[in-house]
Amino acid sequence: MGEAVATTGTHIIVEAAGCSRETLTDPKKIEQIFMEAAKLANMTVKASYFFRFSPTGVSGAVIVAESHISIHTWPEEGYAAIDVYTCGESDPERAVDYILRKIGAKHAHISEIKRGIPEEDGTFTHTILTWEEVPGK
Repeated sequence: MGEAVATTGTHIIVEAAGCSRETLTDPKKIEQIFMEAAKLANMTVKASYFFRFSPTGVSGAVIVAESHISIHTWPEEGYAAIDVYTCGESDPERAVDYILRKIGAKHAHISEIKRGIPEEDGTFTHTILTWEEVPGK
């Protein structure tokens, strides 16, 4: 019989406010931040792609063996929507902390969802924990 596959993962959803408008318009800088965040969180990078919209805003993702890190930015509002979804032995909270610090976020609303929790009837569920954070404090 084969090994059981662990379906559980951690999905962190971040609403980051008060961010550096300059950083949020620069896809190369965001990609560097995300690549370093993945490394610090013990994730295995497989691919990345970041795109700058005209006139402003960036969307992009780093695909990791453990899942992904993604961002969508609204520089004119100083706002970034960030997702970090991982399974395995990685440390998604460390990635989030690093990203928030590097994009200069002054406030973050964070939800952590534990996903893929097996139920006795063969279905899956999740749990959600939400909090406010002032990065760097």
